[in-house]
Amino acid sequence: CELRVFDALDALGPLDADAVAERLSTSTRGTELLLDTCVGLGLLHGRRSRGRARYSNSELSSTFLASGGTQSQHHLLLYLAGTPYRCWGSLARAVRQGRNQYPEALGVPSHEPFAAIYRSEAERLRFMRGLQDMWRVCGRRVMAAFDLSPFRVICDVGGGSGALAKDCAALYPGSRVTVFDVPEVVSAAKTHFRFHREGLGAGPRTGDFFQDDLPEAELYILARILHDWSDGDCARLLARIHQACAPGGGVLVIESVLDEDGRGPVSTLLLSLNMLVQTEGQERTVTQYRALTASAGFPRFKWEKTGGVYDVMLARK
Repeated sequence: CELRVFDALDALGPLDADAVAERLSTSTRGTELLLDTCVGLGLLHGRRSRGRARYSNSELSSTFLASGGTQSQHHLLLYLAGTPYRCWGSLARAVRQGRNQYPEALGVPSHEPFAAIYRSEAERLRFMRGLQDMWRVCGRRVMAAFDLSPFRVICDVGGGSGALAKDCAALYPGSRVTVFDVPEVVSAAKTHFRFHREGLGAGPRTGDFFQDDLPEAELYILARILHDWSDGDCARLLARIHQACAPGGGVLVIESVLDEDGRGPVSTLLLSLNMLVQTEGQERTVTQYRALTASAGFPRFKWEKTGGVYDVMLARK
């Protein structure tokens, strides 16, 4: 994706290795080796004619890896190849120490995971675009897990570019949906993304959800938020949401959920390892999320499996 191999073949393919190398300004030998490997992995098709192979995208690559694909994960992969990849290089040390690897991998304090993700405007945008790619695939599914139409005012806490909030607004046009995030994220969203200008009935609010006043709402969305933080920090955030939440309101928790024995699914175990190398948090079981939300004053709890990586939990006051 960084070399834009799939974009070149999407626009101009089939091409031979020389043409791809010229297009990408890469070495012919390295390009041909990479293309043949991608054929072996099923990411490309390679057809030989007169002793030369011509390469084209597979359906998977056109859909998910080319930047213009309908469900493209191009930006998410660019993000994963940066900060997370460097932290995963210290996986053995993370297992020995039981903590994230930001000090060793990136030279930032371990207790401030987003200081690394937001350490530059380019890295912040890469992360925001990666999350946008992810919600492009599963946003509608998670927002439709429960009927949220009774909630008239909805706030997506830590909502980034507004991609998930836009899906929420489209599904529930009678509700007013807004985003709450730190000022630099909201500024980037206004500059680089359309989501804050299209499909949302209310402008974003800025602040730190651990320190600043939260907007009053009937429903708060926490999508991939709680897994970043320790149990103590999760309890603190949920208590602040309970204080701001309108009577009868609730919190919608969207996370990849561990089986009750903690041994699967494997996708969630991999995400939990990623939390180990990158954050102070972890993936959790439904029982653990139920306990966290109940302790914060949200005793009425429902859980819906979506069939995807992320499941949805609704806890009410």
